[in-house]
Amino acid sequence: MPATTASPRETAERFLGAAIGADPGDMADCYAPSFVIEMPFTVEGLFPERVETTREELRARLRAGAATRRYKRLGNVVIHETTDPGVVIVEYELHGEFTETAEPFSMRFLMVLTVRDGQIVHSRDYSNPIVGARVIGRMPELIASLNNGSPAING
Repeated sequence: MPATTASPRETAERFLGAAIGADPGDMADCYAPSFVIEMPFTVEGLFPERVETTREELRARLRAGAATRRYKRLGNVVIHETTDPGVVIVEYELHGEFTETAEPFSMRFLMVLTVRDGQIVHSRDYSNPIVGARVIGRMPELIASLNNGSPAING
């Protein structure tokens, strides 16, 4: 997607709309051709704390995730503009369902987005790693990481 004059707030709004759109890969269009995602609350073994990636790599990951889960609606959206004109803070809930079972789920996020020329160049994403591991189907890895690699809790 070419650079635009969209404000950081408008970019965040476009991102949120794409999150619940027909093609989750469309969220990638809100990002620059290459960008950084940081996840300070991630659990080692599930996802790296810092990822330098490309728009097309993100698009592929988002579309692959759609095989197991679909995001249906947003809730409690608040966009905070900051004193830095290129930074917005986005709070939201994402409600969806697992494609195989139609079981609902909900995830809460806080994202600090740095936007240049209408595209996200950096995000710092905060979410609950337990809920995230469940939604992406990686609970065994989460449990193992919490037990220093051991699959069962020693009592």
